Amino acid sequence: MKIVKRDGHIVDYDPSKIRTAIKKANVEVRPKERATEDEIQSIVEYIEELNKKRILVEDIQDIIEEKLMEIDRYQLAKKYITYRYTRELVRKANTTDQTIKELIEGENEYWNSENSNKNAELVTTQRDYLAGITSTDITRRFLLPEEIVKAHDEGIIHFHDADYFAQNALHNCELINLDDMLQNGTVINGVMIEKPHRFITAATIATQIILAVTSSSYGGATVTLTHLAPFVRSSYEKYYKKYKERKLSEADCEKYAWDDTRKEVADGVQTFNYQVNSMTNTNGQAPFLSVFMYMNETKQYKKELAMIIEEFLKQRIIGFKNRKGVYITPAFPKLLYVLEEDNIKEDGEYFYLTKLAAECTAKRLVPDYISEKVMLDLKVNENGEGDCYPCMGCRSFLTPDRAMSLGNIAKAKNYEEGKGKYYGRFNQGVVTINLPDVALSSKGDINKFWKIFDERLELCHKALQLRHKRLSNVTSDVAPILWQDGALARLEPGESIHELLHHGYSTISLGYAGLYECVKYMTGNSHTDNGEGKELGLEIMKHLNDAAKKWKEAEDIDYSVYGTPIESVTYKFAKCLKERFGTVEGVTDRNYITNSYHVPVFEDIDAFTKLKLESEFQRLSPGGAISYIETPNLQNNLEVILDVIKFIYENIMYAELNTKSDYCQKCGYTGEIMIDDNLEWYCPNCGNTDHTTLNVARRTCGYIGTNFWNKGRTQEIKERVLHIDNKDA
Repeated sequence: MKIVKRDGHIVDYDPSKIRTAIKKANVEVRPKERATEDEIQSIVEYIEELNKKRILVEDIQDIIEEKLMEIDRYQLAKKYITYRYTRELVRKANTTDQTIKELIEGENEYWNSENSNKNAELVTTQRDYLAGITSTDITRRFLLPEEIVKAHDEGIIHFHDADYFAQNALHNCELINLDDMLQNGTVINGVMIEKPHRFITAATIATQIILAVTSSSYGGATVTLTHLAPFVRSSYEKYYKKYKERKLSEADCEKYAWDDTRKEVADGVQTFNYQVNSMTNTNGQAPFLSVFMYMNETKQYKKELAMIIEEFLKQRIIGFKNRKGVYITPAFPKLLYVLEEDNIKEDGEYFYLTKLAAECTAKRLVPDYISEKVMLDLKVNENGEGDCYPCMGCRSFLTPDRAMSLGNIAKAKNYEEGKGKYYGRFNQGVVTINLPDVALSSKGDINKFWKIFDERLELCHKALQLRHKRLSNVTSDVAPILWQDGALARLEPGESIHELLHHGYSTISLGYAGLYECVKYMTGNSHTDNGEGKELGLEIMKHLNDAAKKWKEAEDIDYSVYGTPIESVTYKFAKCLKERFGTVEGVTDRNYITNSYHVPVFEDIDAFTKLKLESEFQRLSPGGAISYIETPNLQNNLEVILDVIKFIYENIMYAELNTKSDYCQKCGYTGEIMIDDNLEWYCPNCGNTDHTTLNVARRTCGYIGTNFWNKGRTQEIKERVLHIDNKDA
């Protein structure tokens, strides 16, 4: 018999613990009230005769209390209840000491591999983690009901970012309204920042805004280069005026002014990149930033925007130098390149940018690609117009603007009536359902599956309501950069952010994980089979959306279905599934479960079939989704990358290519750092396994990780098959 403890761990049944507990209560009562050895033995035998394969520790304690009262040991039962309650208080009194000790001593596997862009040895990261451990402890003991904590511990659901939940002011991710802040001024740390008059100044201020915003939230943030384009024009006009005053010809004035402007754009982009990657925010890492590149986002500043995009791509192709002075692939900023008619056709005006993007992808994994064509079809606002806009960080998309009829509820100074608003909007948080656990709990009975599914969804709903409630008491004063000074709003001091949590202005995410394993267990097939498996997979996705829609209509809160980037949770869910259900071939026999709706990494499938198939599921994941293909080194085969890019434009909203770009500091090898059978990274040239001298960049969950991963994610990376064969390309 197995015992399920309160924290979700499963241990072997030990009858001596029952005897010990009753005997400790025995000494607290008068001799005639005490249970005899035979009576204690009869209770032990009763529990064993239940022949349970698995039983909760709370159920055993309930049985003991009932049996003591059946034999008229009422005082003893009372003392046992007191003993049980006292033990519960001791358990809850302080759960942080050991975790903190392990973190400081570098012995805690979870914190050492929790985030592939954080180094747990650094004092800045440890400071964030120490605060996170405290927040998690407070969250578990005081802020969440036991049913949510228990479901989280058992891997039934995952309550994301509990390490930030104790602070009721923190939300998940956002699209920064950089245009409002740069054009109309802002305030950072009490210092007024007025409108800049040059591109290089605007780029520098933008990085200061990014640092301040990401220090007041968690998750990802996104800015668009379109908001910087007007300042390129300002710089050009400044240089043009200088040469005009020198009495140069019109042609020379324009030529020299543009030459100087290009130099300033190059310097400004370099400053931006250096700042973003060298700064550390209060989360103990460089800002988790995405940069949006969308030519059709402006009509007035196309030339200037193209110049900025070109420079960002060129500098990313070069890369950043590591300690050895060797150019390597940085994690941030993540680049988001929009495919549109003028840059996807070879005779298009901006096709040269797409060719540059392909070169950048081959060498540095970015940019990721958003299809304007598909997105305009999927993201239709309340005016019936398609909108194209970026994700908030790595994959979380706002739903189309439903708050247009409400007017300027954020009081933004750059608000345009009747136009969909996205910059300045945000996400409230995420709770994820473990789909394979639903399937395994049903034991393959489809009727039980849907019943359990609804029960688990309601658990997620309750947890999400807690997230919303936590933010609903926030006033603008807690983070002026967000709520008063333009990043998300221009509210008055003391004003509540409550309205921004409703009416579709912000989203809140119902995450899901492991669609493949769920369908595999229920049907015996992958959800990629174009048959029974796929039908069930799509039905499950529709069921998630139906639940979100029902909650949204009842509460006027924009619940949205989100393909969770479960970086470390993939390992946690896999371990919990093994503990709860044992090893089930094809379902629980790995150290990870599959992200969201993705084709499992080990399944042989070509790039175009994969993207086409996943596009059907991506449509049903409106709150967050990204698809990828795994490729060999394609730096000498850019035509293949361009073929994939063109396919993305026609078929799927958001996708990326995973290439390899690693470096060994010991021998100078550049190529792919490998993973051995013990899940250890090594240089195939010299055998080096020292993480501190290996520069490895891998796409983790839609973003690039550079600080290594836990065992589950490492196994997942090792088992990824190529979707393009370079030999045949």
